[in-house]
Amino acid sequence: MKTLPSGMGRNLAARWGRPSQVALVAAALSFGVTSVSLAASEPSPEEAAAAADSAWTDLKFDLFGDRKLVEGTDVVSLEAPKRAADPAIVPMTIRLDPEKDIRKVTLVIDENPSPVAGTFTLAKGAGVTELSTRVRVNAYTDVHVVAEAADGTLYVTKQFVKAAGGCAAPAAKDPEVAAREMGRMKLRDFGEVEGAADRREAQLQIRHPNNSGLQKDQVTLLYIPAHFITDLDVERGGQPVFSMTGGISISEDPNFRFTYEGDSAEPFHVKAVDTEGKVFEETFPVTAS
Repeated sequence: MKTLPSGMGRNLAARWGRPSQVALVAAALSFGVTSVSLAASEPSPEEAAAAADSAWTDLKFDLFGDRKLVEGTDVVSLEAPKRAADPAIVPMTIRLDPEKDIRKVTLVIDENPSPVAGTFTLAKGAGVTELSTRVRVNAYTDVHVVAEAADGTLYVTKQFVKAAGGCAAPAAKDPEVAAREMGRMKLRDFGEVEGAADRREAQLQIRHPNNSGLQKDQVTLLYIPAHFITDLDVERGGQPVFSMTGGISISEDPNFRFTYEGDSAEPFHVKAVDTEGKVFEETFPVTAS
């Protein structure tokens, strides 16, 4: 069975844009990449760590060029399970220093077919100092988070996660149900963050299959075409809170929990766009759960 030449898939995937992500998934499939070839043998933690380090060397240059990445600070931290209970739904929580003006966060799953899970742009003064989501993890890997401050400084942290096969895992929901519920949204407000009276916390849930292009229909055994949310914009009171450009590594039914600042009475407005050009929009009054 053929597989992508060493480094080739990483370098291509690191550059995936919005519509081009679908084409690259198809390209990967044309080389014969399957769930078996992606995670056929489980390496030792040491072997996996070495492979992840090698992947990051290429990825960080593709994504950030020769810019310096500052390590070992408290500006950005990542909370993730060391061993995932379900590789298709791996929780990730990113925390940012509120004293730093962080404007962009890039979440990179080094060994995934499409390593960049999502790039989040944070609005100035929006108070997004904590952001959680769920991702697919396809092989033992380092997960890197790079936070870019307003002055251009890049801060990086990483965590090693043991999981395999997440990108090829079958969808949890029946396809007919998923199609019927696609685009439905729910937003809950959890009130003030403990110990930070100026910040509140909310959670956004979006019904969408977010198909990776590496999953098979369990009846026909044919690959299900990639179909996922590429762009997400969250506003409150007409002002931006954060936006995301995402790829195949975000889990089915995308879920985002985040902090924000400001008048709790201001409504949220959410707009999402997927790879088929479908647009989903909804406005939510803020009501505590």
